[in-house]
Amino acid sequence: MKMRIASLAFTLSVLASSALAADISPLVDAEWVKANAGDKDVVILDIRDKVAETELGDKPYIQGAVVAPYASAGWRTEVGGVPGMLPPLEQITKLIGDLGIDNDDHVVIVPWGTDSTEFGGATRVYWTFKYLGHEEVSILDGGWRQYDAAGGTRSAEAVKPEPATFHAEPQEKLLATTEEVAAALKAGVKLIDGRPAEQHQGKSKSPVVRANGTIPGSINIEHSKLYSQDHALFARPETVKALTEAAGLAAEEENITFCNTGHWASVTWFALSEVLGNKNTTMYDGSMAEWTADPARPVENKSGT
Repeated sequence: MKMRIASLAFTLSVLASSALAADISPLVDAEWVKANAGDKDVVILDIRDKVAETELGDKPYIQGAVVAPYASAGWRTEVGGVPGMLPPLEQITKLIGDLGIDNDDHVVIVPWGTDSTEFGGATRVYWTFKYLGHEEVSILDGGWRQYDAAGGTRSAEAVKPEPATFHAEPQEKLLATTEEVAAALKAGVKLIDGRPAEQHQGKSKSPVVRANGTIPGSINIEHSKLYSQDHALFARPETVKALTEAAGLAAEEENITFCNTGHWASVTWFALSEVLGNKNTTMYDGSMAEWTADPARPVENKSGT
């Protein structure tokens, strides 16, 4: 009888956890954060850079938040000479665990909300959690800008977390390797370039990319069209749908997003996978920095120069 009761309790716990995960939205608003920030299993993860250099006064944090700046905490690293890559598994799981995050927590990521490039830090960290198999993750839509505008409670200091244990179950379908991109290119799988049009066309390039241009045959959905800098809001589903249709991408069509280093690509991935619901979307972590490192790999320059 005791074993049956324990088994039933475990089953109910799993069902409850599954139901909770199903209710978690990719984007939450400032009112949601104000109402839930103090919950035991909600972790407000502040990834804003250079907080100390702002004019926020003596209360620059969301009450109860833990802090791990996107640019300096270790969310990305150089691997094999390629910048901005996902760190080794033991390294990234230690970072998360040291923030007091375990596998039962609902993580809510808070960027500044400045523009699509800055917001890309949140989509990249979100993708990282999803790749590690953690489903209970959201982004505060509009970031700090929306929270502050809504009159959210502010604190002088961030939380100093008690380290926890975070277990990863990598979801390899979310991460495309260079070999998989090469195979997709041959198979005619859609490749989505999330960079600005000038870089996609080959008129300009990032310093970390060897050659001007893009992966042959790729289509361009610029990251800047997926976030409103004026209103501090991510693109709504109807906007993402219109952009994908204009680019010739079908609703559930398989695709791989990329950019220079997997930063802007995460914005596009988030829009397609999480906002629009196309679960056949994956992301090329190494992107053009890794693709162009080998001169033998083809690059298409659409600019004619």
